[in-house]
Parts: sequence; C-alpha cells; structure tokens
Amino acid sequence: MKHIVHVLLFLFVLNVNAQGKLGPITISYGEEIKEDKEKIVRIAGELNGKIYTLARKGKKKYFLKMFGADKMEILGTQQIEFTEYKGKDLTFEEIIVIGNNLYAFGSLYDRKAKENHLVGFPISADGKLSKNGQILFNTKVTKKRERGAFYFKESPTGDRLLIMHAAFFDKKEEVQYEVKLFDENLQAVMTNLETVPFEDRRDLEFNIADFDVNVYDDIFIVINESYRDRKAKKNIEKFEVHAFKKESGYAKEIINIDFINREVINCELLATNNDVLHLVGFYSSVRKNGKANKKLRGVYAATINAKTNEVTNLKFNKFDYETKVKLIGERRAKKDKDIKPLYRTHSLIEKEDGGLFLLSEYQQIVVGRAQGIGPVAVQPIIYINNEIIVTSLNADGTVAWTNVIPKEQKAAFTVFSLGIFGFASGNNFSVGVGIAIPIAVAGRGPEYLSAIPIYENGQLTVVFNDNKKNIGVTDIEKIKRLGNYNKAIPTAFVFDDKGEITRIDPEEYQDGQLVIRPGVYYRKGANDYIIYASRRSKDKLGRMQIQN
Repeated sequence: MKHIVHVLLFLFVLNVNAQGKLGPITISYGEEIKEDKEKIVRIAGELNGKIYTLARKGKKKYFLKMFGADKMEILGTQQIEFTEYKGKDLTFEEIIVIGNNLYAFGSLYDRKAKENHLVGFPISADGKLSKNGQILFNTKVTKKRERGAFYFKESPTGDRLLIMHAAFFDKKEEVQYEVKLFDENLQAVMTNLETVPFEDRRDLEFNIADFDVNVYDDIFIVINESYRDRKAKKNIEKFEVHAFKKESGYAKEIINIDFINREVINCELLATNNDVLHLVGFYSSVRKNGKANKKLRGVYAATINAKTNEVTNLKFNKFDYETKVKLIGERRAKKDKDIKPLYRTHSLIEKEDGGLFLLSEYQQIVVGRAQGIGPVAVQPIIYINNEIIVTSLNADGTVAWTNVIPKEQKAAFTVFSLGIFGFASGNNFSVGVGIAIPIAVAGRGPEYLSAIPIYENGQLTVVFNDNKKNIGVTDIEKIKRLGNYNKAIPTAFVFDDKGEITRIDPEEYQDGQLVIRPGVYYRKGANDYIIYASRRSKDKLGRMQIQN
C-alpha cells in the first residue's frame, strides 16, 4: 500500500508551486532545495520531527539531508563517510529506518580472509554517523568476483529488517545464500545459511525467486530448480517455499508446489496478515521431448495456508488471444505463439474479494562495453520500460480479465565501470528479488520510468510518466516513446471491474512543472506520505495526506 503515494501525486501535482486541497487529497511542498548537485535518491523516513533523506553527488559521495517534518524546509546536510573497516573503504549499500532507529549500511570484500562483510552504522538524531559499526555479515566466499550481493526487505511492521546475501561459486559449482532477520537494534533474530551443489546437475537452473517476512516475523523463501534428467529424458522442476516460522524456533520447513509439464519462469510472493501466502508469476510450456520452451505461456497462481503448509489452490491460466494480439501482433497470435520472457513481475496486490492484481512490465537493461582505461573507464547503460500486462485474478486463481497498458520509456546514461550488475548471478543461477534501482545508478534517470499502481475502494489505477503527444491515446500501435523524461506528463489508467480502461491526462501541459521520481518516497502512516519531485535544477520535498 505504500505505493499509493506516487499514483495520487502524479494525478494532482502538476505545477512547481502546487499546494492545496483536491477532494480528499492535500499536497504541499517545502522550499526549493538549493544544493541541486546533490540529488535525493532515498527517503529513509521521519523520526523525532525530522525527515531524513539520502542524496548523492558524483561517483561515490553520499549525503544525509535533514528536513523539518512540518514545513519540509532543509535543516542540514551531513556527508556520509564510513570509518575504515579492515583498513579499507566500505562500499555504500543502503540507508533504512528500522523502528525508531536510522542506519546506514556498507559492504567490503576481505581479500585475505575471503569474506564478504556487511556493516551497519547508527545515525544520530542530528544526522551524525557513528564511528562504531556493527558487523552483520562476514560470509565466506571464494574471491572478489564471486563475492555476491546483499538484498534488503523491510517487515510490514517496520521494526524488523530481513537481509539476504547470495553468491555463485564457479569453481565449486555451487550456490550459497544466507538469510538473517534483525531487530531495530540490529541484533540477529534468525539466521540460516544454505549451499546448493550443481554436481551431477550441470544444466541445473537455480533461482531464488523471492523472499519475504510477515507481521509474525515468519520468513519465506521461494526456490525454483529446473534441470534435465537425461536418462529419463525429462525435465525435473522443483518449485518450493522454504518457511522459517518464529513459533517453531525458525526450523526449516519445505512446502512443495507439485506440477508437471510446465516450468516456472518467475514469481512474486505476497505474505498476508492472515497467514496466507500468494505466489503468482509466468510459466512456460514443455515440449514433447521434455524440454521447456522458456517463453511465456500464461500466468499461474498458487495459494498456501502458512499455518498448515497446505497448498490450497494452484491454477495455470493461458494468455488469451486478445492479449497476445496486443503484445506480439495478430499474425503470431493466430499461430498461438508464446511471448518473449522479457516481462518483470513487480507488483502483486490483494483485492477486496480475495483475488489478486498482477502487474508485469516489459523491461530490458542494456549494459554496453566499458570504454576507457582502468579506473576511468565508463559504461553506457540503457533502461527500457515498456508496456504493462495487467492481470486480474479471481479468488480461485482463475483469470477475471487481462489488459495491456501501452507505453514506451527509455533512460540512457553512463557510469564508471563498477560492475554494478551480476554480482549475485552466474551461469544458471539468478536472484529474482530486489527490484529497487541500484544505488550506483540512482539519480541518473531510471527512477522516472516504470509505473505505480494504487488499489483503493475496489478500483485499480496505474500512473506513469508519458510523452505529451500521447494524451488521450490508449492504442498500443499509436503511442510515441517517452525519451526526455524531464518533459513528461503524468498519466493515469483507471480500470473498471471488467478491465476496461479510462485514461486521465492533465488538462494542459505547464512549462516548468515538477516531475515525480517514482522510486523516491516514504510512507509514514496510512494517510501520510513524503515525496520528492524535481525538474532540472529545481528540487522539492513534499507531503501528501489523504483523508478517509
């Protein structure tokens, strides 16, 4: 539900100085942030009457910007500089509020010990970073190139932090992943380390599809294994949820989701407050020889009783003809061709009737070849975020309707060759979690792309930045690409209970209007949100409040 902030804001904040009330929504901005070279990339939260944000400047400089909670005026800026750890500088990872505490996290590969470390540093109320860091991970790895990556998940209650470290070891041919749950004082509540050998399964495809923690501090990890049994001449598909429940002392429990003649492509996990697990994603068909096609055949939906570990429902839904026409064209749809596996499942929303909305977006990240010599080399990167498949599922897992949001978005930029992609992946291993924009590229454009869904009063609304030439257009064949996001307009697609679309555009385009960055926001409470908007050199922090 914290995604609500962007959707409503896009609809009603169109002018640089916008401030006022529109229906149940009140929006206000603070004063302009003068240090425009330091772009805000995270809003960590609000504590003790102050709003804490993370800003970056250049390649490696990070700053903590503090604002007054009432007027949203800037109170101060502190550069975040970690003390040396083991005689080396730490790589900045994240800044997160846990309970009533604010922390910054940094990582380091220890070459001598062959360990990957994660260290958490408390930040005081006045924004000063503690010199005494707390070691959270010191995981054994093989070498720097195989040091892996860290993934963060906040608990629904906000007072727990779930962190995963995952890596692939090429020479050993094994995957290693470690999960830890921390309380608001960064004390480990639970820890579990797993290794998965590829021995005798050299064509094994191993995917950590998703992981989550619920309101009861129970932890769930979705694992998908697929490999070819050459003797039996068939594909072996293992789709499991590994559960670690607080009341059982975090003993590992395996929940198997059994099916044949299909292969899971990806998964979105939703752990609800009433001990129900929802797993939704795309699946592929399997050929007569037992090999998976790898292309998208349709959407599956699985429901699990988290108390009993019983799989209470499992449905596989093939894409309908109308949806295929929009995605691959009429000629290929008539031949019943499958869809390319380029759609990322990034939003799963529970409906009032017990059903689900799944949003799946076309996404490509193109990383070009590094140009230059040594540490001054740079890499071109292109983010492409296009159409979104919106699937409405009934409570029994069948499809109520499917529609497609037409859009084309692109952001291109260059970064120093930091190797920001692929640390946790190698060969046939992948991690499907952690959809946030990496800190290394935050503030460079990708945060303007994609879309934000809101579900309120039984209605789904999806908002995104669009080209002003697309005002009123809903035909996927007629849309124009959004190339310059600094000139974007906010657009909302509203779906009725049959999946029909109503498009809402601003009445007129206003020069100088602020453009929201969907990747930068913070939900303080049920009806209170902190947001960030900018346009070229103009930056403002804002607040949106919704009255019931």
